[in-house]
Amino acid sequence: MSARRVVLAYSGGLDTSVAIPWLAERGWDVIAVAVDVGQPGDLHEAVGRALQLGASDSRLVDARADFVDRFVLPALQMNALYQGRYPLVSALSRPLISQVLVQVARETGASAVAHGCTGKGNDQVRFEVALGALAPDLEVLAPVRDWGMGRDDTIAYALERDLPIRTTKSSPYSIDENVWGRSIECGVLEDPWAAPPEDVYEITQDPRSASLAGREIELHFEAGVPTALEGESLEALHLIEAVGKIAGSFGFGRIDLVEDRLVGIKSREVYEAPGALSLIAAHQDLENLTLERAYLLEKRKLETTWTRIVYEGLWFSPLREAIDAFVSSSSDAVTGDVRLRLGPGSCSPVGRRSPHALYDHALATYDEGDSFRHEDAAGFVKLWGLPTKQWAKSRV
Repeated sequence: MSARRVVLAYSGGLDTSVAIPWLAERGWDVIAVAVDVGQPGDLHEAVGRALQLGASDSRLVDARADFVDRFVLPALQMNALYQGRYPLVSALSRPLISQVLVQVARETGASAVAHGCTGKGNDQVRFEVALGALAPDLEVLAPVRDWGMGRDDTIAYALERDLPIRTTKSSPYSIDENVWGRSIECGVLEDPWAAPPEDVYEITQDPRSASLAGREIELHFEAGVPTALEGESLEALHLIEAVGKIAGSFGFGRIDLVEDRLVGIKSREVYEAPGALSLIAAHQDLENLTLERAYLLEKRKLETTWTRIVYEGLWFSPLREAIDAFVSSSSDAVTGDVRLRLGPGSCSPVGRRSPHALYDHALATYDEGDSFRHEDAAGFVKLWGLPTKQWAKSRV
């Protein structure tokens, strides 16, 4: 077993590309591992480029189905939106990538794993906490955090060594993407006053040029999982992609957020997540139709907790598992159809139905057929307000 073999989480981007020769120059035998979680581009080409950069071995692991089943769908069932807006695009993939790194390390006898995260980002926490939970015996290396180079310095390092990279000073964005969405950082985006230039967006059309006619789409859910689009049954992975393309064509799914990072700083983040935001809107609407009031109120509180702990890198925690168990107790009820209305930059539920609906037309209507016992309301109101009334009396 080589004591100097390291498995690197390799994306093909600037930082992890430079990390390969940087680690090799320090005596490490680098195995580059790219994990396919639905990002675009030719990953096979990127994996081949890792060998040109100095890796002794490079691998591509197709984890798309696993990512959707074990990470994306639970996030959808929790309507997970950090700070009410960000659907955990990158946060969801880190625990899965960590599992793959550990698996490859065990297979190859590596004594260390490495990631390409900076010292001020969230991902360093997500990777290292997950790796500590999965394989506390493995050494964790963070070359980008350790080498002390800024982004311009990193580009210069690559150019000096004639490394095959795509990032340049004129296009300095740092991008992370998977089936659930896309995040964009750096460059002009670091100025929170500057509007994002249109060239940062790739999966959403400019809402100003989207069709004013709009479109409606119908989604079917089984136990909180989307299973059909417009009556056609689809695997979750393909359904998410299809919804994302439709919603993105209307310019829906853009997020421009000043985000509270785990390390204590505020950061300007830009995201595109048309599929995620559309499906969360539909799922949440179906829950409003099918879940009992007290349960739903408690679930909304737990959604915030679940989202926070996943954002903070605590996927492998007993609290996350306990909340998942709570939610699974009612998931069967979240079955039915939701109709979404898409327009330029917008997405709204406009129809919903379910065999488990708690909505009763006879109770809700004000027209003929009203079955609500209005005579019961007066006593209810008196009892409901009794504690407040007694408090008021005691203060006179």
